[in-house]
Amino acid sequence: MAPEVGAARHPYRDEAHAINARDVHFDFDSVPLHYIPGEVLATHIVNVMHLVLPEGERAMAQALSEALPQIEDERLREAVRGFVGQETMHASSHEAARRHLREIGLDVDSYVDKIAWLVDRVLGDHGWGGHAEQEWLKERLGLFAGMEHYTAVLGEWLLNADVLEAKGMHPAMLDLVRWHGAEEVEHRSVVYDAFMHVDGSYARKARTAIVAGATLLPLFILSAGYLYRKDPSPDKGRNWGMQFLNATHRGVIPSWTVFFTELPRYLRPGFHPSQLGSMDKALRYLAHSPAARAAGH
Repeated sequence: MAPEVGAARHPYRDEAHAINARDVHFDFDSVPLHYIPGEVLATHIVNVMHLVLPEGERAMAQALSEALPQIEDERLREAVRGFVGQETMHASSHEAARRHLREIGLDVDSYVDKIAWLVDRVLGDHGWGGHAEQEWLKERLGLFAGMEHYTAVLGEWLLNADVLEAKGMHPAMLDLVRWHGAEEVEHRSVVYDAFMHVDGSYARKARTAIVAGATLLPLFILSAGYLYRKDPSPDKGRNWGMQFLNATHRGVIPSWTVFFTELPRYLRPGFHPSQLGSMDKALRYLAHSPAARAAGH
């Protein structure tokens, strides 16, 4: 387990296996607009992954690439390089899903452009130099470490959400989100350990974790609401807010309360992301993912 302070003085020994980007191939041709049958709002909650997450993942990969020269531990450097490769693959795979949804009637390109602009303006490299540049890099790493905690928790949920299969979710989309979720569990510690290596301040960790949760929750809700309003289907139902609460109550989507209940665990002294989820289950899924097998053939 990585220590809470002075992490840069200790060798990186988190995960025993190498983290690498995987070649995957998803066939979205037969995916309908509402690929969780009878669950319009739940479908759009999953769709948020195709809009919000890729832009955040690009910014995260950029920050880690900037931090790489400051990481002396070769094992952690290797993990960071693997993480960047995985996030690049995530972005391209989700973009392919977004293109398919656009082709069948859900055109959200203007919204994605706004998200990309906002992420770049808020979380990008502002071109500062010296001390300000270094402090901003530490702040971004802290924010991304906090965000990765939530994505790892959501990834664990996706791996265990038998309700999605029971509801008849389209296999290609189910494989996409479970593959992504499994890799989130696999690389759950990388950004945290990079942050601890470069900075390690508990005050920054706490502050950025609070900001991360306070940012992700409204972004997910607002994005899902936007997608629902852009949905051209005449039978999408009414009152997306009530659908959201109902889907949460039935366990079709994760509870929004996770953004509050997970914060104490993340801030607990001695916490490390390796305590999250089942690495064995994640790796087993990644070994048998239909998209990975399709790419292999």
